[in-house]
Amino acid sequence: MKTELIIRSNSSDIDFALLKDGRLTALNNESNENKFSVGDVFLAKIGKVLSGLNASFVNVGFEKDGFLHYHDLGAQLKSLNKFIKGISTGKIKDYTLKNFQLEKDIDKNGSIADVLKTGQNLLVQIVKEPISTKGPRMSSEISIAGRYLVLVPFSDRVSVSQKIQNPEEKERLKRLIKSIKPKGFGVIIRTVAEDKKVADLDKDLQNSLERWVVMCKKIRNTRGPQTPIKVLSELNRASSILRDIFNDSFTSIVTNDETMYLETKEYLQEIAPEKESIVSLYNSKHPIFEKFGIERQIKTSFGRTVSMSKGAYLVIEHTEALHVIDVNSGNRSNKAMSQADTALEVNLIAASEIARQLQLRDMGGIIVVDFIDMHTAEHRQKLYDHLRNEMAFDRTKHKILPPSKFGLVQITRQRVRPELVIKTQEPNPSGLGEVEAPIVLIDKIEAELEKLITLKDHKKLVLNVHPFIAAYLKKGIPSIQHRWLAKHKKWIKILPRDAYQYLNFEFTNNSGELIE
Repeated sequence: MKTELIIRSNSSDIDFALLKDGRLTALNNESNENKFSVGDVFLAKIGKVLSGLNASFVNVGFEKDGFLHYHDLGAQLKSLNKFIKGISTGKIKDYTLKNFQLEKDIDKNGSIADVLKTGQNLLVQIVKEPISTKGPRMSSEISIAGRYLVLVPFSDRVSVSQKIQNPEEKERLKRLIKSIKPKGFGVIIRTVAEDKKVADLDKDLQNSLERWVVMCKKIRNTRGPQTPIKVLSELNRASSILRDIFNDSFTSIVTNDETMYLETKEYLQEIAPEKESIVSLYNSKHPIFEKFGIERQIKTSFGRTVSMSKGAYLVIEHTEALHVIDVNSGNRSNKAMSQADTALEVNLIAASEIARQLQLRDMGGIIVVDFIDMHTAEHRQKLYDHLRNEMAFDRTKHKILPPSKFGLVQITRQRVRPELVIKTQEPNPSGLGEVEAPIVLIDKIEAELEKLITLKDHKKLVLNVHPFIAAYLKKGIPSIQHRWLAKHKKWIKILPRDAYQYLNFEFTNNSGELIE
């Protein structure tokens, strides 16, 4: 698989598009106005303590206070508070924890009112960005993520990612980390650490320890009235994306911003120096997202309706509490296949597209998928296994339930930042309301054409379209019309129709009879 990262930068935003074999699978946006990202650490001030919810509001400088539940305090809350107080007063000058005496763990079933008081300072980390009308979700169990390891202060535990399944490799990694980790710090070994040498792991560990020391120095220089204040920022979005997803399949990283180009090269020098040469600076006047076909994919992927191959499509609806996805065959039929086999084929295609859509839009919470009814247990199991395999590449925590007897599949997917919503409709050229983006029209025509030729075996077809669209299909060498000839070995006659609305089209036979 060929993986490419395309980075588009302008004065206010940076967009990151991840392509796998040319297909858009992830899209991230970082705005200069975004001051709250998952992983950021704040020295914050406790607001109202809610005994009934066993939680507290936390002032981190956002318009809405953050939310901190008792179970997110971490067992070592007393040790954390003692350490931060020692730093702030200057009594603690050694930030390594090797001589720090840990306090007793808090009661896991205790009350928040017993450990927090309104107005006190507390070190917290964002685990969920502000979404809709809600403020950020907080935790006081601090962790610092590196490329291969996650550093957890006030702990001695070493744990290994469950995705590393080889027991011998798990034991090797645990043994290595226990030999190099400093006292007072726990370590979570990430999946990408598999088969890595101790030198790579130690370098990553030292980088995280350096970030911990920088954070402590910032706390030391902070006085109470200054809170809330950010004391540790997550890496810039480019570095954090590369840290979490970079692997040997990456063949190209392209950006139109020189600063981003230098930052990316510098970061790759740290984590994968042999891959530094894949980073390039884009200098063409042609927009970078158009050059790589990303704009087109955005238009076709973010609407309410998402087309798939051979006429099938998804309808995606959003509510406050959940997302609903309906799978439609598009009146697809194939004489060579039974109805049950056709339903299974469409459902398998849909499962792959749904896995892509969840990552692309970063949809979270509860997702209910209404697949086409399947009446055999074997087909339902095959669909379930296929969906799980497609979702296995999703790094976001999720759970999939088997199809119910009504054909519904329920998915829960962790939501840590707002869902990516892109408006794909555009003003109607006639001046009335909005219509789908014209770029989507060509994909719809081609999907319908393929269905008529491959599934219904029509010999001679005439495409009736608005004159503007007809001109577009015929222009250039080779034109889209000539590409159809090469692909389908049939000449598709294109007939301009003045009476048609801009985005309307119909297929007829040579006699002018409409083909359903």
